[in-house]
Amino acid sequence: MGSVLFAERDGVHVLKFVGDVRLSLGPTISSYLSTLEACPTFSGMIIDLSETDTVDSTALGLIAKIAICTREKFNSATSIVSPRENITRVLKSMAMEQVCVISSELFDEKSDLNELPVEICSEEAMRDQVLDAHKTLMGLNDENFDKFHELVEALESEEGSTSKTTKRAIS
Repeated sequence: MGSVLFAERDGVHVLKFVGDVRLSLGPTISSYLSTLEACPTFSGMIIDLSETDTVDSTALGLIAKIAICTREKFNSATSIVSPRENITRVLKSMAMEQVCVISSELFDEKSDLNELPVEICSEEAMRDQVLDAHKTLMGLNDENFDKFHELVEALESEEGSTSKTTKRAIS
């Protein structure tokens, strides 16, 4: 299982993803994103993938959401540190360079990194996060749209049937 470490110094936020970064970390990343959107002192974002072994599409979609947030809310580009060729290849295959600056150069960590608390959410909230993350990836380019549209349609269909079931139970 992976973890997400965080540090902030002079408004520069650093997220370091360690190990296997998968769906299970989605609630933790989403919780951080909510905090970031309300940050009054933001001046930059670095996402360090130097110790990331694997990263799945849900996590990539959430990273893209962070990058889009920093660009739209703070007019700042997110930098991704990715010295591992296999991880960089995955980033580029998902068109992450559309929303991030990808560099293989390690940076000097001047802040102590602390692990973000692991967030737990309901199955429905997890599905919504997966759906939202994949919609974000689909928006980056046509290839991603082709890769993920069936998954998104299936999740939306499942979401619709859950809503109908819930509505019937309430009626």
